[in-house]
Amino acid sequence: MRFAKWVFCIAGIYGLIVLAPQYFLEIQVGLDYPPAITHPEYFYGFVGVGVSWQVAFLVLAQDPQRYRPLMIPAILEKISFGFAAIVLFSQQRLPAVVLGFAVIDLIFAGLFVAAFYAVKTR
Repeated sequence: MRFAKWVFCIAGIYGLIVLAPQYFLEIQVGLDYPPAITHPEYFYGFVGVGVSWQVAFLVLAQDPQRYRPLMIPAILEKISFGFAAIVLFSQQRLPAVVLGFAVIDLIFAGLFVAAFYAVKTR
């Protein structure tokens, strides 16, 4: 259970460090990766959902056994971005730096799967 606590705590802290600053980077993202964001509701919606999941990871880290069923959607959260990024990159629609973050998410997905199996059901 200690492994699961560490994995979800690290994932939550890492995710907050990476995602929360994006609330202030809408214009910069448009400058660095043109064109400018034309639908900010999607941008802020993505950041908001992402930040919410990082908080869920921190909650999960407090009692992995109790929240074990929540690990399944947590795995899906990581896989959905990771696989989408791989497809977009293969279509030359995604910068390599974003693919790097997606690979980190896929690594966390693998760690989440390991944590799921490491935590015994009651």
